[in-house]
Amino acid sequence: MMRLIRKVLFFIILVGAVGFLVYTKVLRPVPVIGHEVVRGDLVIEVMGTGSVQARVSAVISSKIQGRVNELVVDQGSLVTVGQVIARLDDRDLIRQVEIAEANAMASQAGLDRLGADELRSKAVLRQVERDLSRIEESFAQRAANESEVDKAHEQVAIAQADLARSRSAIAEGKMLLIAAQKTLEYQQTKLEDTVITAPFGGLIIRRDRDPGDIIVPGSSIYRLVALDEIWVSAWVDETAMSGLSAQQPARVLLRSQPDQPFAGHVVRLGRETDAETREFVVDVAIESLPEHWAIGQRADVYIETNRLQNALVIPMIYITVVNGERGVYRNEGSRAVWTRCEFGSQGRESIEIKSGIEAGDELVRAANPDKKAALKDQKKVVVQ
Repeated sequence: MMRLIRKVLFFIILVGAVGFLVYTKVLRPVPVIGHEVVRGDLVIEVMGTGSVQARVSAVISSKIQGRVNELVVDQGSLVTVGQVIARLDDRDLIRQVEIAEANAMASQAGLDRLGADELRSKAVLRQVERDLSRIEESFAQRAANESEVDKAHEQVAIAQADLARSRSAIAEGKMLLIAAQKTLEYQQTKLEDTVITAPFGGLIIRRDRDPGDIIVPGSSIYRLVALDEIWVSAWVDETAMSGLSAQQPARVLLRSQPDQPFAGHVVRLGRETDAETREFVVDVAIESLPEHWAIGQRADVYIETNRLQNALVIPMIYITVVNGERGVYRNEGSRAVWTRCEFGSQGRESIEIKSGIEAGDELVRAANPDKKAALKDQKKVVVQ
């Protein structure tokens, strides 16, 4: 009797287990997420990845060698064109300018003296020319002899030579004055070069020196970028080249703020493709900068190449591949019915439906991504 009871209990437990397995594997509805098919706009975008750059940037350095005396601005400072941003030690150059000024003044004084000598030579020449004229008249009247005429001619020649020498000295003095003035201008320019100014307005993004440092021409003190055009130089696959053009709208996603897109537009297209990656550079300007950003930070750009209006659009996450064909699961009477579809243009997260479903249909997908394989044709579903 007890053996019969045990057999019955075993049979009941076995039937229950089989029934539970059948229910869980076949009859129990699969939890799904539904989506109603509607018409809307589909934005076709091309994606690229790059870094934030400035169209105009400069490394600020000194034209002369010297010791940094003062750094007026620091990293993160906004500057205007012509603003003083650094000063070098100018004590030696001030003395050089004073010496050059003294030399220029001495050259001017020497030239003034030579001018007076020229006036004297001219006066002497006029005097001996008048004497020669009187002696020649006297000689014609036999009141003077030939020796006196020769001596008068000699005095005129000497006066003319003195005048010529004075004029040559003046020409030399003028050249010396020009040289002194040019030396003064050179020293003044070097003195002015101790004051370093911003070549254009913008933002100091880096400071490379400290007061007391010795710098040479070309060595970096600051790096300055203009803020009027900050863009992302993005690498885009060459297959998208034909659909891109300047002024196309774009979205910019900075890696530091991936959930906040910033408006932008295409500025220019590169004309060289990388031989290995088969990508080319597209520069996308950021129309409004965020509060926090940095030159060189990574960013993704999505360039709008086309926009379909009133298209039948579904999220791409609802697409399922069955036997090598793409389609979707529709909810018909709480059952998932797989339907083959013809797809059209594809956006970032959505895709156009050409045929297979209509507006108003409800699509379903497994609520648990790990249970995606449990969703099959004619499977009972429950929309969560």
